[in-house]
Amino acid sequence: MKIDKIFDALASTPRRKILAYLSESSMTAGEIAERFEMSKPSLSKHLKILENADLIKSEKKGQFVHYSLADDNLIGTLHTCLATICPVGGPLVKESAAKAKKNAAKT
Repeated sequence: MKIDKIFDALASTPRRKILAYLSESSMTAGEIAERFEMSKPSLSKHLKILENADLIKSEKKGQFVHYSLADDNLIGTLHTCLATICPVGGPLVKESAAKAKKNAAKT
């Protein structure tokens, strides 16, 4: 389940720090590694977990891989997670979906 991947990804302090570093600009794996005292294989594992959870994306530019937040997906993904765990969220999401469906039928 995708939500489980997201919570697994966010459960790690280094992964939350990586998300914070990527919040303003993209960075290469080397630039991210400079900010941590961990091996490159460990960093690579963290990046792969974040990427598998669709929280970050990678793009090869020349010989470097640049990582950035998956902005187009991140907000929706986190909103879905919050709605899932929030006891009030579920009914509100259903109400919103019903309203959207009703408005679409009017058009």
